[in-house]
Amino acid sequence: MAESPSALNASVPEFSAPMTGDKTFTLSDYRGKTVVLYFYPKDNTPGCTTESMRFRDLHPQFQAAKTEIFGISRDSLRSHENFKAKLEMPFELISDPDEAVCSLFKVMKQKMMYGKQVRGIERSTFVIDANGKLVKEWRGVRVPEHVDEVLEYVKHA
Repeated sequence: MAESPSALNASVPEFSAPMTGDKTFTLSDYRGKTVVLYFYPKDNTPGCTTESMRFRDLHPQFQAAKTEIFGISRDSLRSHENFKAKLEMPFELISDPDEAVCSLFKVMKQKMMYGKQVRGIERSTFVIDANGKLVKEWRGVRVPEHVDEVLEYVKHA
């Protein structure tokens, strides 16, 4: 796996990963468009469902801003397909069970869950511009208002 983008305005290394719809996500396929990658811990959990529904509801506005949205977690493609269908998401979900993309963006963290230390995805969102450069990142995201903030950013970027 390529080295992670170390700073804003750094080029994001090429990567590919399986996604819903029997497709493969390859970053270079989206040159010329802004790409939003939102990393979330797990399909069908309350925060992840709320965040995904908000991206779904604002999808037309993201499209108007020439922006493609992709959700990423370690869940299987089968889990993603079910989650996507249940929420009627108009965008694809990327499956990263081996944590290759998570490692690229350094989103794996030790977290406390029910009083125990667990390793999981820190909810994070990244904006990659039409030239493949990382132009904005949010880490340790709190779901309320976050998607609206991402939309405002891409509309004015």
